[in-house]
Amino acid sequence: MGLNPIAEDLFCETDDGIRLMGSRCADCGQVTFPARSSCGQCYGTTIERELLPRRGTVWTWTTQSFLPKEPYAGPETDETFTGFVVGYVDLPGACKVQARLDVPVDRAAELAAIGTEMESVAIEFTKDSDGKPVHVYAFRPVTAAGSTQEAHQ
Repeated sequence: MGLNPIAEDLFCETDDGIRLMGSRCADCGQVTFPARSSCGQCYGTTIERELLPRRGTVWTWTTQSFLPKEPYAGPETDETFTGFVVGYVDLPGACKVQARLDVPVDRAAELAAIGTEMESVAIEFTKDSDGKPVHVYAFRPVTAAGSTQEAHQ
């Protein structure tokens, strides 16, 4: 796919698809995303990097209907911004992750209902100064056949 992530160590491409990169505290087992160098729960410093599960379920969601404030670096302007869906996806055995849900705003209640199974993907967010796509992580609904639905944005 030739990913150009918006930031280092957020996600990577594996044989199974896009995986978020988190961390687990060796002292208390707390999992966090993005990865941290110390534990926010027990303040331990023995942190192990781990790839998080690709699939989880929608815990909650909402729509972002206005252009986010800085440091948002998207290509939209006040005139071109159309909104998007954002939510928390509960990754089993890991943590809840805040992410863009790659579904149309007008179909969010149907496609991102609480409990819907989602899978991590990378989507183009903007382009860098050389015109190369910059990717962010997101989640898409898993279809009955077991694969993610196509992008709807």
